[in-house]
Amino acid sequence: MTDDTILPFSFPAVHAKKVTAAFDGGRLTSNGDVMLLAMAERRLGLADNLARVFPDRRDPTRVVHSLVDMFRARMFAICCGYEDADDLDHLRSDPAFKLACGGCRTRVAICVPNRRCRGWRIRLTYTLVDAWMDSYPREPASVTLDIDDTFDVVHGHQQLSLFNAHYDERCFLPIHVYDTEKSRPVAVVLRPGKTPGGVEVRAHLRRLIENREAPFLAEIERLRL
Repeated sequence: MTDDTILPFSFPAVHAKKVTAAFDGGRLTSNGDVMLLAMAERRLGLADNLARVFPDRRDPTRVVHSLVDMFRARMFAICCGYEDADDLDHLRSDPAFKLACGGCRTRVAICVPNRRCRGWRIRLTYTLVDAWMDSYPREPASVTLDIDDTFDVVHGHQQLSLFNAHYDERCFLPIHVYDTEKSRPVAVVLRPGKTPGGVEVRAHLRRLIENREAPFLAEIERLRL
């Protein structure tokens, strides 16, 4: 015989319930939680907002995946523990990921385009700030921001990674800004693996506060560093 046939077999009953193991379940997934992420993302509209500030200069006649789908696939993969973009080579056939990214397609996006323009990176960051501001039904009387760098170990010699003697690892030290009242992220800045100084922190805060789309940030009363 060239093909093996695996028959179902039974386990001992549990509380008078029959337990049977079979291998004909069809296409299965271990990423069912991505559907919850998809519901949250669509409620917040993150992928749509990111794609809106990221111009798509591709030839429309050759586009297979929209920027929205590409952002969505990349975000879901990272949230599910697939940090590397090439993980989507096999996730594109995962039924849960295909549904979460907008439908039963034969393939999903491989990665988000990598642009080196600093201006677009800043605009993408402000999209997260806008999502935080939208969480307030009206302008708050005051906000308290918690600002801290976060250890993010790297494997290899990626751009911006440095050896940090305190952590004894090569790492990034991105700056995270959180709203302590709502426990929501305000902004995240990817940066080299060295402890930020006061001048750098003030520069990031200045860009955040001077964002013309966030006028009430100019009235921040407390910062926690």
